[in-house]
Amino acid sequence: MTEAGDTDTASRAVTGTPSRRDQILAAAAELFAHHGFHGVGIDDIGAAVGVSGPALYRHFRGKDAILGEMLTSISEDLLHGGIARAKEATTATEALTALVRFHTDFALDHPALITVQERNLGNLRDEDRRQVRTLQRRYVEVWANIITDAMPDVPLPKARSSAHAVFGLINSTPHTRYLDRAELADLLADMALGALHAAR
Repeated sequence: MTEAGDTDTASRAVTGTPSRRDQILAAAAELFAHHGFHGVGIDDIGAAVGVSGPALYRHFRGKDAILGEMLTSISEDLLHGGIARAKEATTATEALTALVRFHTDFALDHPALITVQERNLGNLRDEDRRQVRTLQRRYVEVWANIITDAMPDVPLPKARSSAHAVFGLINSTPHTRYLDRAELADLLADMALGALHAAR
């Protein structure tokens, strides 16, 4: 992280408010989700956070660096959150439910990030794409191992495919607005668990 980024992080720790860097990432996520990566310029992102476009270069090298940090951070958050939920559970069945709930909450709370993640992997620089892919594979393995622990009759390749299928189901939530937050979370969790058990 750049020197400016380190200062932002320290400031956030003291004040509890989002750093300028985090504000930029949040604004860019909304813009990328609604207009696409190629439909958004540096000036658009700067305007969304109240600074000039060139001022963003104090925090990021460019638009591709913003996307790279955004998708890397999403993948890291999912991986670390999934590992933590799995470790906290006392049984494999409890761990599976916790993973489903965790991913559901993440998708509902960060719809723009989920949309950007699904649509923009191909727009990453090669180095960032490799890192994101590695993190995503590790996250799938967390799920696959829990699935096979909870349902020993499901082979690992099928467990991996089942995890991807459930991600697709849950990640569709940015486009769903018929239920309130709690009802939608319960519905998605029930459907995801039902889909996983159908793999047996």
